Amino acid sequence: MVFYFYLFEIDRVINKIFMNIITKLLGIKYPIIQAGMVWCSGWKLASAVSNAGALGLIGAGSMHPETLEEHIIKCKVNTNKPFGVNIPLLYSQIDDIIDIIIRENVKIVFTSAGSPKKYTSLFKEKGITVVHVVASAKFAVKCQEAGVDAVVAEGFEAGGHNGIEETTTMALIPSVRNAVDIPVIAAGGIASGSSMLAAFALGADGVQIGTRFAASVESSAHESFKKMIVNSSEGDTKLMMKKIVPVRLLKNKFYEEIKEAEDSCASPDELKALLGKGRAKKGMFEGNLEDGELEIGQVSALVNEIKPAGEIVNEIMKEFNDRLNILSEYKQ
Repeated sequence: MVFYFYLFEIDRVINKIFMNIITKLLGIKYPIIQAGMVWCSGWKLASAVSNAGALGLIGAGSMHPETLEEHIIKCKVNTNKPFGVNIPLLYSQIDDIIDIIIRENVKIVFTSAGSPKKYTSLFKEKGITVVHVVASAKFAVKCQEAGVDAVVAEGFEAGGHNGIEETTTMALIPSVRNAVDIPVIAAGGIASGSSMLAAFALGADGVQIGTRFAASVESSAHESFKKMIVNSSEGDTKLMMKKIVPVRLLKNKFYEEIKEAEDSCASPDELKALLGKGRAKKGMFEGNLEDGELEIGQVSALVNEIKPAGEIVNEIMKEFNDRLNILSEYKQ
């Protein structure tokens, strides 16, 4: 019985490849989205990923409004393929960011870090496709009720700001899939064709990949940070600062300071003071590997080389198809 269910899942995955709801929704060739990571996802990375047939995202979270506008304009010049912008909804200048997106006729927006209810209707009125990032089935349902076109279900393994539930991707994807009718994009711990295929088997319609693209040639991250990513090993990341805003980061001097404070039962205000301002920029963009906040996912341990983004997309799709063909051989 289990074997025949397994074969059914293979057939379902094969059918989804040829009639994929995410590629149709976003107008792309492959159901792969490059995450809109702070200090990593500028126009160079977004355009390179889009040109390779996936969806590139510009990460607005680390940009002033005028900087975002510049990146959108440059991205348009460097690709004629669809691309989007990721917006943390708690961003202090959110209204300015939204005005720029509408004025520049951006057609795809991924929202995160906040409720999509306030802005989704406005985006939809302007003909913008809206996808929201969630860490639980409960919030996925709220997103569907808010009218988003799809959700990104991001597991505990993911880098950067994370959900407080600490639900792993393997547990989260089927839970979200069972809770909503809209398309589900898997995120967290995905950096290869094999993990992409696993996400599809769990019910995902596409994948969002961050860490692997952070260590790409076109990533705007500092070269020292990229090298630290590819040199990282299993267990080198940790989810910290749960009292204020959970974030997964590489272990360094700053991590040790946070850990010592948390072990000493520091208050949220004390942790905020220790975090200060510009920690992520200092580490990820400026290359201060000791005092900076180095946001990255657990899958960094499997990233061993800095490569062009287009090559990364092609390798993921090749491995995806190769592994799918291997699985299809089990079909009776």
